[in-house]
Amino acid sequence: MPRVGSLSGTFRGWRTTLKPLFYLFCISSVAGPEGACVGRHLREMKSATLLFTFARSGHALRMGMGMPAATRMTRAMATMSGNPTAKFTTSLGEFSAELYQDKMPITVANFVDLAKTGYYDGMTFHRVIPNFMNQFGCPYSKDPKSSRAGTGGPEGGTSFTTAAGDSITRNGGGNIPDEFEAEISNEPGTLSMANTGQPNTGGSQFFINTVHNSFLDWFDKSTPSKHPVFGKVTEGMDIVTKINTTPTGPGDKPKTPVVMEKIEIV
Repeated sequence: MPRVGSLSGTFRGWRTTLKPLFYLFCISSVAGPEGACVGRHLREMKSATLLFTFARSGHALRMGMGMPAATRMTRAMATMSGNPTAKFTTSLGEFSAELYQDKMPITVANFVDLAKTGYYDGMTFHRVIPNFMNQFGCPYSKDPKSSRAGTGGPEGGTSFTTAAGDSITRNGGGNIPDEFEAEISNEPGTLSMANTGQPNTGGSQFFINTVHNSFLDWFDKSTPSKHPVFGKVTEGMDIVTKINTTPTGPGDKPKTPVVMEKIEIV
């Protein structure tokens, strides 16, 4: 999408006040990288709905000499980027991720707003598929047995502000504009937006890739899947893997709910 100048008005159903910037948001499917998407794993997911949610957390973290060199490098890069970091505290442990605010300003701001208001607190990972991804962010998942888990999102008409000071209002369905600018692949550890497979249907749901799912990239023309990446795990990938290998039942739901206790933006 081309760059736009300052404007106030509506953009595909969203009320906005924008300064010059790039729309860098991408989305997936409301049921997960499944239903509306195609691909090796997507075909296995019969009713998936990866909603979306995003973020590229890039916050300055100290480089501990006791940690692996790769982790120190990742932290150093996050510090240099000036991006915020999201710290996830789950019932199985903690992990952190850099949010790509510099490349995905609208998507990250949406995620940060929801995290800071406690929106995600108490939700569960409603779809977990080994060697594929962990999906999260649906308000209905607070009830682990809900058949609606994977179909919900933020309240329509609510607003948030980007780091640049631009005001964005979610449309009637609680969704935000797609940001298809930054070509960041769905590599292991990346946070990627879920959606219904239709344009501008990302809201609060997202998934964490546990393998390289390049066929989900919005710029990969081999499938119609368009899941934009907005962040990447910088610490605690072992916890992400632990979640990915937890026993699951019907609908790929963990037999023992994996609860998100809180998400902190630091």
